Amino acid sequence: MVRIPQVIVDQRRRNAIILSNHQTFEDRAEEHLFITVLAYQVVQVIRARLRGHGLHHGWSRLREILSVRQRVTVTFRQRDGRTLHVRKATVPDPELREILTLLNLPSNPGGIKKQII
Repeated sequence: MVRIPQVIVDQRRRNAIILSNHQTFEDRAEEHLFITVLAYQVVQVIRARLRGHGLHHGWSRLREILSVRQRVTVTFRQRDGRTLHVRKATVPDPELREILTLLNLPSNPGGIKKQII
């Protein structure tokens, strides 16, 4: 039972950032409950699939491993004055790569996106 509260507490912190000031308290509570239950279900599916492959990490350890993944944007000023934006995911470390492989997820989600403005 220790795993459930930690997942819920983590999701509550994230939800507090994205809620609009224009929503009523009841709307927020209902949306928060929905997102929290959904997040809990996703975590349990991920953990079950990893356990099926012999990986028995707790929620805290999984969160630590998955938290290093980022998507970064680099901006360059070109000679002609236009700006080039390049967006790319960071390279996963070995532990994260193992989890992505076990879950059959791509190691480079979203690919490389280039935009010239």
